[in-house]
Amino acid sequence: MSSKFIKNNQLKDKNKKLISNSKIFDSFKKTKRFSMKWESYFNVYEKIFEKFRGKKITFVEVGVSAGGSLEMWRDFFGENARIVGIDLNPEAKILEQDGFEIFVGNQSDPEFWKKFYSEIGKIDVLLDDGGHKNIQQINTVHNSIENINDGGLIV
Repeated sequence: MSSKFIKNNQLKDKNKKLISNSKIFDSFKKTKRFSMKWESYFNVYEKIFEKFRGKKITFVEVGVSAGGSLEMWRDFFGENARIVGIDLNPEAKILEQDGFEIFVGNQSDPEFWKKFYSEIGKIDVLLDDGGHKNIQQINTVHNSIENINDGGLIV
């Protein structure tokens, strides 16, 4: 299956109907801040995250960039969701103006995770779209497993 990146700020009207049956794609189209996702991810996200919609959850995304995906998650999960972002870039803190909790740190650093979970507590969903090196992903999972609520996910 081929897939392509879709950028929310480059959607043409004809492309907005690509995945019209996907609620998460509808949320993606509404974002004001830049975001880019693989087209094939929307249906996967829809399937694995649907059970969390409208519920009181804590959702954490590693790698928030410009913040468009945080807007998408807030719209998709609803007002009961607590949306938290993690990024290496301190400029991501500007997203706090939009009501997101933002933590700046290195996902390869176990001390970062210790401090993060001591402040946040247990979470329901962790989406790692941050660093793409093995050590980053391994440290993220290793330091997060015990902090995921029963029935939660690491993606």
